Amino acid sequence: MVAGGYRWWYIDALSDDGRHGLTIIGFVGSVFSPYYARARRRGAAQPEDHCAINAILYGPGSKHWAATERGAGDLQRSADQLAVGPSRLRYEGESLVADICEVTVPWPRRLVGRVKLTPSARQPLQFPLDPAGRHHWWPAAPSARVEIDFEHPSLRWQGHGYFDSNWGEEPLEAGFTHWHWARQSEPDGAVSVRYEAWPRQGEVQQIGRRFAVDGSSLDIDVGQVVSLPPTLVWRMPRPARGEQGLAVARTLEDTPFYSRSVLSSDGSGQWDTVHESLDLDRFASRWVQFLLPFRMPRFPRSR
Repeated sequence: MVAGGYRWWYIDALSDDGRHGLTIIGFVGSVFSPYYARARRRGAAQPEDHCAINAILYGPGSKHWAATERGAGDLQRSADQLAVGPSRLRYEGESLVADICEVTVPWPRRLVGRVKLTPSARQPLQFPLDPAGRHHWWPAAPSARVEIDFEHPSLRWQGHGYFDSNWGEEPLEAGFTHWHWARQSEPDGAVSVRYEAWPRQGEVQQIGRRFAVDGSSLDIDVGQVVSLPPTLVWRMPRPARGEQGLAVARTLEDTPFYSRSVLSSDGSGQWDTVHESLDLDRFASRWVQFLLPFRMPRFPRSR
């Protein structure tokens, strides 16, 4: 990987009963790391020195969050595995398995368990996110089943999952001012994904794609501009595209520069859409960089 670059592998899932959610992101070159940003300001910074597996469980009235950054000495990476410290993502046959062993913040609690994601079909398609082709998105498994089995906290559930990967040859904030993204589950098992990204150079980039359970896919219109309210605490804007009627069912993450929400598309309150909004000008600001270490501690170098 090039200096200043990044790659991440992203899993999210919602339980069949609509009560629980999960997000796991494996980073090499953690794009939201204040330590990586500081190293880049000093000169060429290697992404392998800034790795993390961010694991989050969402439940009724609860959240377990872990995102400990580690250095190259704690990274093991191959074609079928990414291990950062005691946690790892690996392929097991057709399934992607995440073995999580982390400590949460701000209250230190163990977060230990396994997530198994089994795709309905794998996707070979990859999409550039900027006119220069320096940032890419690969929707590896837009439609999947997920099994959750955690020891700490004691928790088991099943649901619908999603898996993708992004990578870039420069810091995310160097390429974009902001973006938003959403994936919507449909009754037949298909998933519609809509991306809208504002690069620092060139025109707004829009991607709309519908992925069927059998692996086929087709372009779709990104839809109308949907007015969603900003987040309550940090007033993060939540621009969205899709059909009118989208409404916020629950805000999962409300941070100074980023939001993650679950939306309802039909007014019933049933979760069927995961939406994320990112403001990279806010992320790069000095006051946000000051706050980030409180949510993203760095583990001392192992060797």
